[in-house]
Amino acid sequence: METLEIINKRLHENYGETENMPNFRIVWSEDQFEMRSTNYTDEGFQLLYPEIRKLPKYKQWIKSKYLLERLTAVPFMNEKELADAKISYEPLWVFEDIKGFPAKPTWAGAKFVIETVHEQVRTKGAYTKYKDPDDGLTESQAIEKKNVELQSIQDELFGNETIIGDALAHKQGVGFTKEIK
Repeated sequence: METLEIINKRLHENYGETENMPNFRIVWSEDQFEMRSTNYTDEGFQLLYPEIRKLPKYKQWIKSKYLLERLTAVPFMNEKELADAKISYEPLWVFEDIKGFPAKPTWAGAKFVIETVHEQVRTKGAYTKYKDPDDGLTESQAIEKKNVELQSIQDELFGNETIIGDALAHKQGVGFTKEIK
């Protein structure tokens, strides 16, 4: 069985680096921290102004497991949240068994996940393309379809509302459940 250091070395050798950082690595969830903007103290008290603090990255969600991370660009809108970082390691895979118990990381497992992601990007692109459900409808058909959908939503939300129903709900009316003869 290969050690974590050997697997990480192989990841670096096989998948390269960006800005002197390996593109992929395997880490222990409890050891990962990041400088992040927060509105709360370590004790949970709200701050008057956000502060940049060293916070746990995974351990509040992924307890005592190995993760395969991928180095990726931080989206523009998240740069301030991550202390103006331009790149960041993000989780790609958690090494766990089918029942959620921790599993030992392996080179074969890491390689399989990375190659699967690369194949998906190569064949289908990085993102799923949006398919318009109204594609092929005329403008009047699309408007009619939208009106039917809106009416269905309105009926679902407010379908049982009547003057009598509202009066009963607000205790302004009286209802009889016994049949009068």
